[in-house]
Amino acid sequence: MSFIDAHQHYWTLGLGHNDWPGPDLEPIFRDFGPDDLKPHLSAAGITRTVLVQAAPNVAETEFLLEIAAREEMVAAVVGWVDILAADARLALLRLKTHPKLKGIRPMLQSIEEAAWILRPEAIDTLEMLPRLDLRFDALVQPRHLPVIAALADRLPDLAIVVDHGAKPFIAEGRLEPWATDMAALARRQNVHVKLSGLVTEAGGGWSVERLRPYAAHLLDVFGAERVMFGSDWPVVLLDADYAGWFSAAQALTAHCTEAERQAIFLGTAARFYGISAA
Repeated sequence: MSFIDAHQHYWTLGLGHNDWPGPDLEPIFRDFGPDDLKPHLSAAGITRTVLVQAAPNVAETEFLLEIAAREEMVAAVVGWVDILAADARLALLRLKTHPKLKGIRPMLQSIEEAAWILRPEAIDTLEMLPRLDLRFDALVQPRHLPVIAALADRLPDLAIVVDHGAKPFIAEGRLEPWATDMAALARRQNVHVKLSGLVTEAGGGWSVERLRPYAAHLLDVFGAERVMFGSDWPVVLLDADYAGWFSAAQALTAHCTEAERQAIFLGTAARFYGISAA
């Protein structure tokens, strides 16, 4: 079976698009491009990826789309636009001329106001996305989960995926209120979730057993048909290597049926982002 990595990044620091990561994050404070990732994809049997923005500017999105144009393995790009701007629609229409743009991601985790995404200007932009065949990646923390539920209710036609399981409190060994809020969010059928980013939430010294309650809860409340695997490479390198997290994700889904595993590692991402599963 071939696989899709539904969440990875590339950046070239010298271009000025990215003010993160900084030198304090030494393992990832360098350029990362397709040639760095390809050996890991090949070893894991991954044939396509979703390339996700890591900086809040359109210049980086254009850079990612240029990579996607020449790299067959990049099946989709999730970019960034200023969704509060008066010209947000024009920006979306311009970027959407690239066939691999499949979604946008405002960086909500960095915005102090938890309900920022419910501002009228944001709603006006987000309600355009289904008509443009675009999805919404929610980069959020547990504090945002009730807000994303409200957004899903407000825009039931908007396809939403929660990145990194909403970054649960793994380092603290705490499930609540994340677990309750995630279960409530999962009742919205237009919401999906990524099995990604968990090792970096464990605060070092991660293990499959430490991650298991959180992964199990995501699978339980969303079901495999709304869960998709993502590496979060190269951010994952802060605490693991690509092979280590891929192996952990397989262990965390070992109890699933073959059909469920096919959904998690291939079908859910293909269906959500509108890319080929072949």
